[in-house]
Amino acid sequence: MDLAVIKSMIRIKEDFPQKGISFKDITPVLLDARAFKYVTKELCEDFYGDDIDLVVGPEARGFIVGSAVAYEMGTGFVPVRKPGKLPADVVKYEYQLEYGMDALEMHKDAIKPGQKVIIVDDLLATGGTVSATANLVESLGGIVKAFVFIIELTDLSGRERLKDYKVKSLIDYPV
Repeated sequence: MDLAVIKSMIRIKEDFPQKGISFKDITPVLLDARAFKYVTKELCEDFYGDDIDLVVGPEARGFIVGSAVAYEMGTGFVPVRKPGKLPADVVKYEYQLEYGMDALEMHKDAIKPGQKVIIVDDLLATGGTVSATANLVESLGGIVKAFVFIIELTDLSGRERLKDYKVKSLIDYPV
């Protein structure tokens, strides 16, 4: 198994969820146990021995990929959700979208000051969601060691938005 095989498994769905979007669907990779295991190990490779305390993943595909990475790394997992979905006290971060505002929340007790975190999601596009996730982590005193993605849409400049951090992606696509 190699990344070329993984890339060939990613389903491209044009004009989804709206016209002009070329959606990169990782579910065929998730369906194949060998492929999912390979991708998980590749995502973790740079971080074994780095004393990572937690993996943080924004909903929804960040839950899937992030949980697998946390399991492989032997760490806990912290979900980041849309407002109103978490049952305990939360911290909230509101951020600007192209057309309006959005917000993310994390439990206030999820991260302790000084804990080292990697933020994992399936795809890096503009970097807005993971940037907001980093803000939540840092507001609780956590240290973001890196952002990790299966896919990066290189033409959308998400990596530039995250330029102060280590960014790892396995597969690149132009938009």
